[in-house]
Amino acid sequence: MKLFNKNKFLSTVCCTVILLGAVSCKDQLNVGNPNSPTVTANVNTETGLIQLAQGGVYFNGFYNGDNWLGNSYFSLPWGYSALMADIVGADASNNQITTIGVPDYIILDDGTKQTNPSPQINIIRAYNSRAATGAGNNVTYFQWLNMYALNNACNEVLNQVDGIKFSGDAVSRANTIKAWCYWWKGYAYASIGTMYYSGLIEDKFGVTNSNYVLHDAIINQSNTYLNMAAATLGTITSAADYQAVLGQLIPSFNQVGLGGVPTADVWKRSINTMLARNIINNKLAPFVNGNPGATITKSSTTAMTTADWTTVLTLATNGIQKGDIVFTGRSVAANYFFTANGGTVASLTTGVNTSTTFKISERFIQAFNPGDKRLTNNFNTATTYKNNYTFTTRYNLIDGGSGAAGVYVLGSKTAGAYEVYIAGSYEENQLILAEANMRLGNAETGLGYVDAVRTYQGAGIAATVGSGLTLPKALTELTKERRVALFSRGLSYYDSRRWGWIYDIANGGGSYGNTVVTTAGVVNKNVTMNYNFLDYWDVPADESVLNPTTGVATKNPNF
Repeated sequence: MKLFNKNKFLSTVCCTVILLGAVSCKDQLNVGNPNSPTVTANVNTETGLIQLAQGGVYFNGFYNGDNWLGNSYFSLPWGYSALMADIVGADASNNQITTIGVPDYIILDDGTKQTNPSPQINIIRAYNSRAATGAGNNVTYFQWLNMYALNNACNEVLNQVDGIKFSGDAVSRANTIKAWCYWWKGYAYASIGTMYYSGLIEDKFGVTNSNYVLHDAIINQSNTYLNMAAATLGTITSAADYQAVLGQLIPSFNQVGLGGVPTADVWKRSINTMLARNIINNKLAPFVNGNPGATITKSSTTAMTTADWTTVLTLATNGIQKGDIVFTGRSVAANYFFTANGGTVASLTTGVNTSTTFKISERFIQAFNPGDKRLTNNFNTATTYKNNYTFTTRYNLIDGGSGAAGVYVLGSKTAGAYEVYIAGSYEENQLILAEANMRLGNAETGLGYVDAVRTYQGAGIAATVGSGLTLPKALTELTKERRVALFSRGLSYYDSRRWGWIYDIANGGGSYGNTVVTTAGVVNKNVTMNYNFLDYWDVPADESVLNPTTGVATKNPNF
């Protein structure tokens, strides 16, 4: 027997058909015995297959198994990423959330050094066990669980699709479902390859192997499936049949705001953004202590090259545009795949800081420029939460914002109000364009994209274009804007890693010029932080112990 998602989800993926039937297609599925769903009895029609494809993504990929920290992929795995990126902090004793984001040491303004007695790498490895997983303390487990469950569900749909009789333009309808599966398989492999040192390539339903491959090979598999999705979209000849099927695959409650049904061309632009993301998230682009030429001497990946940046620029130029429909999620009052109160990093941070699960970090707040309306619209200083040297914060995230017109709201606990960007977004693509241009010698062009995002989110601050910023200053604006604009989108840790901030100072990393407030209320504004985090996680013990490797290492040998 292997990991939970290779066994339990092997059977529950079919049960998901019934679950999603209650969510958005409850009147469409009326076949077989609802108390004993099976692929044979329930997935023998177009409707049954569509519900399997929908449930396999939204329930297996983003909900099942995540009731430990909030209740979804967007609160649990993304929560760990947010903690390690130091955009939020947490002090609860469960799930290792109080330890996962604490640096090895910090140096305060007066030169005082405060050392963490339980370094993150030691904690991760001490609790990477099957026993710790059962107690909810193995941080490495959940992202692996979700993404291989998602991948396996897509394998099952692909295994069934050619045997289903479709209405209308059968080829276009079948290819829409295939593109859906290829897209989400690409998404799953991207998530695995970007977080774990090694992983498994598994492309047949229920068929497992022990040939672990390095994260780069997993990312290559992601790229393969994303490109397959784009190619398959290009074969669809009936737009009406495509829209009809995709409109059923995406839950109706997600089809608001920017979460409607994208045309094939719009979907291809999302694919290009994800392909660009795969490159930048898995290479180094060090920017440490204001130095664009910094190097990291000990890492599990390599540095971006000019050729890499050129490829990224080409992809992002053809990526998500303003107003494009993208893949988003919304909470609902019942039959949800995440809740309004606990399903996202944003919701777990929203409210009075003395009672929220996550506390907004002082290091996040310092990324706002003076006068930014997003700061005044989303935060107040009514209460100060005091704990240790990294958790203390003066800021509260206001539920729904303070009402400033046209200003982006960072958090809400009202059902359906908060838009989760599951994959790429306009802001992300613009900031990819910004960084690529800066790194290719076009800083002024890059700043234009930073300004565009600030305008889009209603920041209301002066443009940076034409202000004569040097490359280090331009990159500073870029790094600050990515932290602010992409809050609660599962990206900030990968940014901190590729910029070199999470690596040991002894190896060229570290983070400088940080704001830290002591429990005595002393505000330090030039703090050095040595995070020294594990850059790519080890494979969870639930997989590596039960399924020993016949391929590459499952424990990151660089740390």
